[in-house]
Amino acid sequence: MSAGYAQLFRTRHAARLLAGTLVGRLPNATGPLAVVLFTRAEGGGYVLAGVLSAVYGVGNAIGQPLLGRAVDMYGQPRVMLPAAVLSALAMGLPAVIGLEPLALVYAAMAVAGFFTPPLEGGLRALWPSVLKREDRVHAAYALDAVAQEVLFAVGPLLVTTCVALWSERWALLVINAIGVLGALSVVVSPPSRQWRSAPREAHWLGALRSSGMLVLIASFFFVGLALGSIAVAAVAYADEHGGGMVSSYLLSALGVGALLGGVVYGARQWPGHPENRLRLLATLLALGYVPLALTPGVLGMTLLTGLAGVFLAPALACAFVVVDRHAPRGTVTEAFSWLVTTFGVGSAVGMTAVGPAVERGGPAAGFAVAGAGGMLALLVLVSTKRFLSPVPDAAVRAPAQVTAETDRNEAVQPGFRAGHQA
Repeated sequence: MSAGYAQLFRTRHAARLLAGTLVGRLPNATGPLAVVLFTRAEGGGYVLAGVLSAVYGVGNAIGQPLLGRAVDMYGQPRVMLPAAVLSALAMGLPAVIGLEPLALVYAAMAVAGFFTPPLEGGLRALWPSVLKREDRVHAAYALDAVAQEVLFAVGPLLVTTCVALWSERWALLVINAIGVLGALSVVVSPPSRQWRSAPREAHWLGALRSSGMLVLIASFFFVGLALGSIAVAAVAYADEHGGGMVSSYLLSALGVGALLGGVVYGARQWPGHPENRLRLLATLLALGYVPLALTPGVLGMTLLTGLAGVFLAPALACAFVVVDRHAPRGTVTEAFSWLVTTFGVGSAVGMTAVGPAVERGGPAAGFAVAGAGGMLALLVLVSTKRFLSPVPDAAVRAPAQVTAETDRNEAVQPGFRAGHQA
């Protein structure tokens, strides 16, 4: 296992691209927390902090697929670096002017969210041309999913460290400055500068004209809903079981489970079509969420949440492969961005929906929402099987998202591709 990942990292540019993307995404992972801490430090209430974070999230949800489409059309450096700078400047504006005038702060949050660069989708679009082998790309997708868990675990710690060392105001500025440096590291790299999307058919729906993409988006909306509801239900569970660190035990166990599952999944090449494998992984993921509604003691609940997380990163990694196969030609970055956006929107909806459930039925009802989300995600995949059928071998092509130089000089593993003409 370690040898396989070591081989991946020895590939030229791979470590730099993964690290740069993670650093560049730091503002996105920590933005809502940094905004809440800053708002409270400036005398604003939790309602205002929540609304500002929501404005940032809505802007992000709208901007990611649109910027992803722009990347497919104009290349990564011309879109991602200006977007990263604009997002950082907008997020830093409240740190300079405070919370007044409030209308300007709202506008700044919307701009910061909208112009968050689609680094996550961009990295997945780069992997085929960098790694050139299907098994390595699949491993990279799994490692990417694991890295997200690490990012969302470490990111809040970095924010609180900045607050402890300096202030909430400086935390906003420092985190976003680091994000720009991460984006810069990616876009000045040779793979990013040389990457070109395959020629695309002009269509206003872009990646959404693929029926397979619509199925994936609908399914992972409910996966996001399940995760969002778990985050809130864990806090409610902690309130009934001693409070303190109990909620962090559960969420950390969920993250550790996802990390272990992703590392093991990415260490080998799995047989069969990824579309069929995704349905199996979604089944296991849903079955992991259902027992959470039993809400046993803290030790038992920690073990259950750890098991519930095991199949999350594998399901995400497999979904990335399926996106790669079903995205219409020339829309791969946009397609990945749609999946990321929908996942995030589902999480936000889950956090909202689980509140009334917890108030009426306690933590068990909150975790039941997570179980329902997992089952709905599986139902979407199973009931729409004909729209997300395996790509025929004859339709599988070599990577389209590679440079002309790569096409001339590099041998790409036969039967591997980076985009499928839906």
